[in-house]
Amino acid sequence: MPAPRRDPVTRAADALASPVLNALIGLAGIIIPIAAWVSASASVKNTLLIAETAIVIALTGNHLWLRKRFITLRRATNLKAMDDAQYYDLVRAHLEQELISDYGEIADGHLQVYASEVPRLSVLLVKTLLDSPTQPKRILAADLTTNPGLLTQRREYLAANRRLLEAGGTINRLFIVFQDDLRREDYAKDFLALVNHHRQLGVTCGLAVRDRLRADQAVDVVIIATAAALVEEEQGDAEYTRGRSSVYFKNVERWIGRFESVWGHGADSAPMVLQTYEATARPMLDGGTWDTDRTRQTVDTL
Repeated sequence: MPAPRRDPVTRAADALASPVLNALIGLAGIIIPIAAWVSASASVKNTLLIAETAIVIALTGNHLWLRKRFITLRRATNLKAMDDAQYYDLVRAHLEQELISDYGEIADGHLQVYASEVPRLSVLLVKTLLDSPTQPKRILAADLTTNPGLLTQRREYLAANRRLLEAGGTINRLFIVFQDDLRREDYAKDFLALVNHHRQLGVTCGLAVRDRLRADQAVDVVIIATAAALVEEEQGDAEYTRGRSSVYFKNVERWIGRFESVWGHGADSAPMVLQTYEATARPMLDGGTWDTDRTRQTVDTL
């Protein structure tokens, strides 16, 4: 199949961005003032200086235009400082290709994003895990579930999760919920529907009561293998008009440790806590016999 024909504007833009052309202009900028300096003719000297001035103006304009057309992210001075250098470099390359904002901070192993860029970046991190040699293909996710409907609306992110699971990866998702919300029938209905949705994807789900966690444990975070941690610092809304997150490519083990301290093991693990809650809530929801007092007793034991 022949390559599509490019319009004249595109061809001109590519020519201006050509490294060869810019190298020739730079070389001329060096040769011309030398020639003017050695020339004995005043008229030749003036002509060369005028040409040199034109070249300087052209180089300045071309530099400013290139900065608007391309985003060049600052390179990390030491890739080995990242927990997973290959994964970090793939993410950085994707950001450069997609021209998402100005991510200069990424060279330091930290990246901050706002509002509508948060879901885009979360999808990118999952897709990069799938495409990279990084092991294990595992995601640990903790969600402050104040509004169960928000997670079901992030379709592209859930689709990326599904692809990872279908490729043999694993996802543990911890729902962190206030005890007063767990006692409410309307909340319980939406929350358990959300749990069903994630289980159908193949996600292992768990529950933790927000009121019983330390502040450093009750954090929205998505941990990508041992390579990156996406920490939600300001929760977004359905319209993505607000929200702020940071991605850390260093010291990811710190976030893994926090997650595992809440997820736990055995009879007290987050999946078992969720099962205990479901054993009380689901029959009452299915039968339309919600009992607030009974639910409160169960929640108090979690």
